[in-house]
Amino acid sequence: MKILVISLAGIGDTLIATPMIHELRLQFPDAVIDALVLWAGAKDLLAGNPWLNTVHQHNFLQLGRLATIRRLFSLRRLRYDVSINAHPQSKIHYRIAACLIGAPRRLSHRYDNCGRLDRWLVNCSLPQDYSVHSADNNFRLLRLLNPQAQPSVHSLELFFNPRELAAAEAQAAALKHASRRLLGVHTGSGRTKNLALKRWPIDHWTVLLRRVLARWTDCTVVLFGGPDEQADNTRLLRDIADPRLVAPPTRSIREAAALLRHCDAFLSVDNALMHCAAAVQVPRHVLIESPTFGPTLEPYRRPYTLVPNPAVHGRNLEFYRYDGRGIRGSRRELLRCMRAVTPEAVFDTLARVLAD
Repeated sequence: MKILVISLAGIGDTLIATPMIHELRLQFPDAVIDALVLWAGAKDLLAGNPWLNTVHQHNFLQLGRLATIRRLFSLRRLRYDVSINAHPQSKIHYRIAACLIGAPRRLSHRYDNCGRLDRWLVNCSLPQDYSVHSADNNFRLLRLLNPQAQPSVHSLELFFNPRELAAAEAQAAALKHASRRLLGVHTGSGRTKNLALKRWPIDHWTVLLRRVLARWTDCTVVLFGGPDEQADNTRLLRDIADPRLVAPPTRSIREAAALLRHCDAFLSVDNALMHCAAAVQVPRHVLIESPTFGPTLEPYRRPYTLVPNPAVHGRNLEFYRYDGRGIRGSRRELLRCMRAVTPEAVFDTLARVLAD
């Protein structure tokens, strides 16, 4: 049997698919199991995964329509028996991709925007469930392949090689030279659709990190991020100008995840690095609630502390559903929503968590 796991949405969504990939290998030990991802960062997170045979990575957003069709038909020639669209992939484009790849059995969830065409694009489906994690939504898809199976318990999985582990350990040792503990911080969020609007305001970050560094003199704050966060990180380093605020170079999200293993706590909104922190089991995890946050994407099988957003107030599904659209609301409304979480609220939550 040849199985293709399709994960063309966010980088974090690909990491969320790793428990299902592990379970696929247990249920079908002799199968060829491949993955198809959009982002280079998603391929990085699957590197070294022993449950996969091959990881195909194509950034279809950068290809023209004709080149995209050619790439999909090259996968069609590999003659997969089953394709699985991992949760959440609500845009119809992901189901069109599965149809063009052409596995006889094409598994997917049914989303809020699904219609009659979708029942032709994917021929094995079940409803998604907003009340459970995306990883558990993925496990439910496997029932379509093997109704009698009882899935084992898996966490999000990253597999580092010895060189990566040694490099991260050396980097962490240098950061801890003048401090007892490390607080990881990531100011970013996804850039597709309008997801950048769920970032916490940079001036709020400035106020918070000044207080953190003044309160915990044994703590170094480690700023994570790639090119999308470079401007914000540079501004924080310039405006705060404290030697215990650092932005160490990490060439990939994989290197960042390896360094995260040495952090005592991690703070962010819901984003891909949040899922990396869950995968490497950072001991203390604090999340700033955004309009997109909910049970489907909380840190999987890991404890965390949420800083509630008073502007969201339990209305997450009114802001964001899996229907192929962005966060509901104007730019002004969404910026105001994230500003509603005050630096004082985040600081007070951190104080409780770090005192534990």
